[in-house]
Amino acid sequence: MTDYQPETIARAYLLGVAEPPVPALIDFVGEHGPIEAAERIKRADCPPTVQEATSARREVDYAERDLERAAAAGARLVTPEDDEWPAWPLRSLAAAQHKSISGMVPPLALWVRGPARLDEAVHRAIAIVGARAATEYGEHNAAELGYHLASRGITVFSGAAYGIDGAAHRGALSADGPTVAVLPCGIDVAYPAQHATLLHSIARTGALISEYSPGTLPARHRFLVRNRILAALTCATVVVEAGRRSSARNTASTAGALGKVVMAMPGPVSSVTSAGCHALIREGEATLVTSVDEILKTAGIPENASSKLPAADDAQPNS
Repeated sequence: MTDYQPETIARAYLLGVAEPPVPALIDFVGEHGPIEAAERIKRADCPPTVQEATSARREVDYAERDLERAAAAGARLVTPEDDEWPAWPLRSLAAAQHKSISGMVPPLALWVRGPARLDEAVHRAIAIVGARAATEYGEHNAAELGYHLASRGITVFSGAAYGIDGAAHRGALSADGPTVAVLPCGIDVAYPAQHATLLHSIARTGALISEYSPGTLPARHRFLVRNRILAALTCATVVVEAGRRSSARNTASTAGALGKVVMAMPGPVSSVTSAGCHALIREGEATLVTSVDEILKTAGIPENASSKLPAADDAQPNS
C-alpha cells in the first residue's frame, strides 16, 4: 500500500464517518486536529452532538481502502495540510459557519481526480449552472460562455449534470481550457451514466471534485450539499437557465449567502426554464449579464490583454 500521511488517513476516515455537512464535527476536528479527533470518535470519546452524527459509522474504518480506491482511479485526497488546499475561497464557508448559516461549513478534505491543482484552478474561477432540462437557447449560451471564459484563462466550474452543466463543460473543453466538475457522488462514479465520456475528458485535463468517498452513489440531498462547494470554490456564479425551484437557483442563493457575485442570463419571458433567472434578477439577487465581457466586469476579473476574444454571442465553440 502507498504510504500516506497520518493526517491524510485520518481525514479519509472522517469524511466517511458522517454525512456532511456536520458543523459539530468540523468544530471538533478544528479543536483537536484530524488524528486525535479520529481516534476519539472511534472510541466515542467526543461531545454528544458529534457522537450522534458519527454513531452509525464510527466503527467502520474504510480510510485506507478509500485512498487505494482513489489512487486506482487516478485520484487523490487533498487536505488542509496540503499546499494544494484552496484555503482562501473556502474561508467563505468558515465565515458562514461562524454566522450560523445553516449547512454552510467547509469540507474536511476533498477527493480530486485529474491533473489540475485546486489552489491554481480556483484562482480565476466562475461557476456556470442551470437547468437539466435545458432548452436549445440555454445550452447554446452555456457552451458559448464556457468556450470564451476558458479561452480567456478562466476555470469553468459546474456540476457535470445534463443540460446547462454539460454544455458549459463541453464549451470549455472545446477551447482546450480548464474546467472542473463538483460531484454529488464519488469521483469514481460515472453520474449521470451518459456523461461517462464527458467526465473522463474533464478528468483528463481538469478535475473532478467531491467530498464523498469513492464509490458513494448520488442521492437527492447530496446535490444540495454539493452546491455549497461549487459556490465556495468560485468567485462568481452565472445562472444560464433555471426554474423557480431548481438546484441551480439553490447554488445561486448559496453563492449569495457566501458573499460571492451572482449573475443570471435573461431568457424569453414565456420560458419556464428562465423563470428562475428572471426572479433572481427581479428580486435583486443576481446581476443581469448577456456576454463574457459583462461577466468578467461584474465578477471583477481583470481582462487579460494578451487574450482579447469576442463576446460570447460573437462566435461558436469549435465543437
